[in-house]
Amino acid sequence: EVHLVESGGGLVQAGGSLRLSCAASGFNYDDYEIGWFRQAPGKEREGVSCISSSDGTTYYADSVKGRFTISSDNAKNMVYLQMNSLKPEDTAVYYCAAHLTCVYASGNFYYTAPGSWGQGTQVTVSS
Repeated sequence: EVHLVESGGGLVQAGGSLRLSCAASGFNYDDYEIGWFRQAPGKEREGVSCISSSDGTTYYADSVKGRFTISSDNAKNMVYLQMNSLKPEDTAVYYCAAHLTCVYASGNFYYTAPGSWGQGTQVTVSS
């Protein structure tokens, strides 16, 4: 059974930083893609970033490029999202997701619907 647990959310002022963590278990960690998604109140859930274990490729939504960095520690089965220069519009519940495919096409980040989700962690950025 796939199990994803996020942590690291909180309240931060605009311009600040947070690092989210995702502890993953229950699947073949040597061949995976894990993504970070977010959902703000009244908005649809959107993909933020994704990382592939096969070649280390990373993917980012335009709204977070240059500010967020996704990374993984395969020995610990952990995926991280370092979020810098946070803006009030980054406020959302952030979810870790697995069993998805991520691609860049025409310069845009696309992904399939994930098969597994974590419970989410709240990130609130005050102005």
